[in-house]
Amino acid sequence: MASPNKQYAIVTGASSGIGYELAKQFAQNGYDLLVVAEDVAIHNAARDFQALGVSVEPAQVNLADEGQLQKFASQIESAGRPFDAAALNAGVGVSGRFVETDLEADLNMIKLNVLSTVYLAKAIAKQMVARGSGRILFTSSIAAAMPTPYQTIYGATKAFVRSLSEGMREELKDTGVTTTALMPGVTDTDFFRRAGAEDTKLGAGKKDDPAEVAKEGYEALMAGKDHVVAGSFMNKVQTAAAQVLPDPIAAKAQAGMAAPGSANKK
Repeated sequence: MASPNKQYAIVTGASSGIGYELAKQFAQNGYDLLVVAEDVAIHNAARDFQALGVSVEPAQVNLADEGQLQKFASQIESAGRPFDAAALNAGVGVSGRFVETDLEADLNMIKLNVLSTVYLAKAIAKQMVARGSGRILFTSSIAAAMPTPYQTIYGATKAFVRSLSEGMREELKDTGVTTTALMPGVTDTDFFRRAGAEDTKLGAGKKDDPAEVAKEGYEALMAGKDHVVAGSFMNKVQTAAAQVLPDPIAAKAQAGMAAPGSANKK
């Protein structure tokens, strides 16, 4: 049963991967939860979080469906219990040459990664500003810091998310509400299978632990940081290098790791 004395958080994309681990971080720190994902696995995940001693409500919602998204955003705006924290993590990737990827898959990715993030951020931020407190974590990516050939639209969506977080942070600086951009690198989740990128060097290579990425994200959120490059030290090196290298050079380096079939090339 929900306790009015406990803090309350929403986590999207919480059925697996980084989202699951973020929800676990909140639960371990005593937050009641609203956890969201499109798949039925969100109900099993909710039971896992509930076992940590908090109240958990699962919501099975396809956030890429604008009708479902609008309805869900309206529900959380009008709910009686405001959020103390939010982790807007739901996202998907599409891999391949821009001229060859399926347009519907690309548009679905934009709807999930961008449109749903804007809808929910606006609904949640309004609540938080009205109360004078709150924390929002946006899952971006180190892809936001560099050109991303063969994941061109995905990288653009993550650059949008980071820009959204940084812009909101400045606007909200005197309201008691903070925003933080979580920027993981290659992480051991279902991302590469779903994106069709298992045959790339990125997809076949070493990956970071999603639990560690989530822990770094949670800690950065609680510390009020503007962003955190999470995971291995190489993620930080790659992100820093992308800031100084000319874009064509950075793009060429990324292409060598993200091109279809690159896992089989020396």
